[in-house]
Amino acid sequence: MASRPRGYGLTAEIKGKIAAKYEVEKEQEARMWVEAVLGEPIDPNVPWNECLGPERFHQALKDGIILCRLADRIMSPKRVPHNTSKLAFKQMENINNFLVACEDYGIAKTDLFQTVDLFENQNLWQVVLAIFALGRKAQVNGYDGPALGPKEAQRNTRDFSEEQLKAGSGVIGLQMGTNKCASQKGMTFGGQRHIADLKVDEASKEGQAVIGLQYGSVQGANQSGINFGKSRGIMGPDK
Repeated sequence: MASRPRGYGLTAEIKGKIAAKYEVEKEQEARMWVEAVLGEPIDPNVPWNECLGPERFHQALKDGIILCRLADRIMSPKRVPHNTSKLAFKQMENINNFLVACEDYGIAKTDLFQTVDLFENQNLWQVVLAIFALGRKAQVNGYDGPALGPKEAQRNTRDFSEEQLKAGSGVIGLQMGTNKCASQKGMTFGGQRHIADLKVDEASKEGQAVIGLQYGSVQGANQSGINFGKSRGIMGPDK
């Protein structure tokens, strides 16, 4: 099969972002689980405590045989067929058999990968995530062998009667806010508003004559001695 040409521009940028997501620790965790289920190493040339890395991990899974055997062991008595041919289309067929078996097992298609993601090493990180998805689903479906990752959450459907639904519709949740029992009791609408509705006695009138400093001050100056209506003298005082 002809090799895929090197990507440029946007293609290279996307491939770089996909590669940046790859976590060797998660790959090692997935590898250890696969080997525990199968009872044998997926790459006999690499010690169990040494990470394979993307390239060797890809070569170990590329033909789809390991994945088909993994699914066959977990999904027993269901059989996942595979062949050992070196032909490219046969190896891609193995990968497709694994993906179909995973969908039938209940794994969401969004948690899986496309055939070229593995065979042409387009998105190996998605392959690692698919193995984790299989490990979670295996625990839910009753597989009692080695576990991978946390157990997948199950749907917990609750059925309420019509009476319960009606009773709940009258309850205002705290997330909608609260007025702490405040009300508009005593407020009148449409009535005349009184600006000064307090009775002012004689003692308080003295205070009304005092101009507060906030109103400004002339510091005792007044208009005493100022004449209005007379002509203004232009000549000097000696005239």
